[in-house]
Amino acid sequence: MKNLIEKIKKLKEEKNAVILAHSYQNIEIDEVADFVGDSLYLSQMAKTTNADIIVFAGVYFMAQTAKIISPEKKVLLPNANAGCLMSDMINHEQMINFKKNHPNVPVVCYINSTAEVKAECDICCTSSNALKIVKSLNNSKVLFLPDANLGKWVESKLDKVEVITYDGNCPVHNNIEIKDIELARKNYPDAKILIHPECKPEVSRLGDYVGSTSGIMEYVRKSKDKQFVIVTEKGVADRLERDYPDKKFILIKSNMLCESMKLTTLEEILYSLEHEVNEITLDESVRKRSAGCIERMLKASK
Repeated sequence: MKNLIEKIKKLKEEKNAVILAHSYQNIEIDEVADFVGDSLYLSQMAKTTNADIIVFAGVYFMAQTAKIISPEKKVLLPNANAGCLMSDMINHEQMINFKKNHPNVPVVCYINSTAEVKAECDICCTSSNALKIVKSLNNSKVLFLPDANLGKWVESKLDKVEVITYDGNCPVHNNIEIKDIELARKNYPDAKILIHPECKPEVSRLGDYVGSTSGIMEYVRKSKDKQFVIVTEKGVADRLERDYPDKKFILIKSNMLCESMKLTTLEEILYSLEHEVNEITLDESVRKRSAGCIERMLKASK
C-alpha cells in the first residue's frame, strides 16, 4: 500500500490534482486526500482550490457538485458506480410535481441530490447548515427535499415554520429505531450519544448531540467525556478511533455502512489519475441553474 500511496502523491503533484474525500470513505483514503470532511466543507474546498483536476473520493452527487461550482476544472469520480440511494429517490419529474403541489413556496434541496434537481430549487443545504439555510429564507412555509428526516428535524428547531418534506431518506440512518438508542443508554450509561439528523426525528430527540459528521467530530474534540455512541456511518467512528485513542467509541449498529461510499479504493484513485477517466460532465444550462442554488448556500453559510 505504501508504494501505491507514493504513486498517487507523485501523480497529484505532476498533474496539479487535488483529492477530496468524504468522512464516510474507507479510512486508508485519508493517506492521499488533501481534504477530508463533510459535504459542506468539501464543497467549499472544491470552490477555492487552484488545482486543475479534482479527484472526488465520494459519491456521484458530490463530484457533480464540485463540477457545478468549478466548471473550469476536470472532476473525476474514481468509481463510476458510487451513487446515493437518497439522491436516487427523486428525479427531475418528481421534483417538478412536488413543486406544483405546493406553488409559491421556497424550495430547499439537500446536497444529496442531482444537478437536475438542484436546478429547480431556490437554495441548497447540507446537514451542517440546514437549520441556518431554512432560517435565512424568513418564510413561514418551506419545501424540503429529498430527506424527510432532516427536514423534520429542522422544523422541530424552528418556531412557526412549516417544513413540507419529500418522502426520501438515507437507508443507513433511517434504519435506527428508538429501541437502539434505549439499548445504548442501558449498555453505556456514561457515554454521550451523538446522532446524525438524517435519523428519524423521534430518534434524534434522544441524542445528547445532533449534528453533521463534522459537527459530531468537533463535539468529540471539545468534549472531556471519554465514551461516545456514534449514530452515523462507520467511517466517522473509524476516524474518531484513530484520532482519539484515549477515548472509547461505540458504533450504534454494526451495519452502519454506506456501501456506495466504500466502493472507492486507492487503486481506483490511482487509475483515475493516470488515465483521467470517469470525468463528470453536465449540460451547461443545468449547471448554471444548479450553480445558483449552491452559490446561495455558500453565501448564506459564511
